[in-house]
Amino acid sequence: MPDSPIKEPDSEHKLAARLRGITRSFGDGGARLQVLKGINLDVRCGDITMLVGPSGCGKTTLISIIAGTLEADDGELDVFGCNLRTMKKSAITRFRAENIGFIFQQFNLIPTLNCIENVSVPLLIQGKSTRYAEKKAREVLDRVGLGDRMKHRPTQLSGGQQQRVAIARALVHEPKLIICDEPTAALDAKNGRVVMELFESVAKGAERAVIIVTHDNRIFQHANRIASMDDGSVIEVHDLDGVTPLPAHLLHLAHS
Repeated sequence: MPDSPIKEPDSEHKLAARLRGITRSFGDGGARLQVLKGINLDVRCGDITMLVGPSGCGKTTLISIIAGTLEADDGELDVFGCNLRTMKKSAITRFRAENIGFIFQQFNLIPTLNCIENVSVPLLIQGKSTRYAEKKAREVLDRVGLGDRMKHRPTQLSGGQQQRVAIARALVHEPKLIICDEPTAALDAKNGRVVMELFESVAKGAERAVIIVTHDNRIFQHANRIASMDDGSVIEVHDLDGVTPLPAHLLHLAHS
């Protein structure tokens, strides 16, 4: 498979992330599997960028590398002007805590903490006071429609409610980059719209961006760009104007 095509950004767009030749393999010797095969991708500030493609094509591996939770084997990776490939692990941890909100597919909520306490965690890690962190947590929980569930623990919530807590936790410290792995998978249409409207408000910032891995074509209308992946490569990037219909093969990939 050739390297992913490079589409240079318009001069009016500042980049949140710039990837060139990113590779990643797992395993050793004859069992070594190359998951990413020279990824080239620009993530623009002010955009919601969605990654679509069949299961196992490397989408989750790619966003983990962008988030700094997984190291690439080779290539260039700049996030908001910082070269994550040359930074020390401690510096990447600090950078991630200050600049990135990651929404995991499995939620990763702390079962012994209630909603307010779970959502407060990113701010407490930053050294904010408990009073400030809980105030901000209440505000964002209310925004995702959980104002009446703030004292509930994860086991007392439905899957969709847990997902919204995870989204609130990712938004509470107002990160510059939100990275999401199937954020609407457990949500009904109404709550999916609420969440996507929140992401749109985040992405509108001149210094902010949202990346979403999804199989949910209900939310494609909220994307500014859709990057189609297959077999470890970005094979095409579609800029959307909100008018032109998506190619049929993209709709198919979203359900693969």
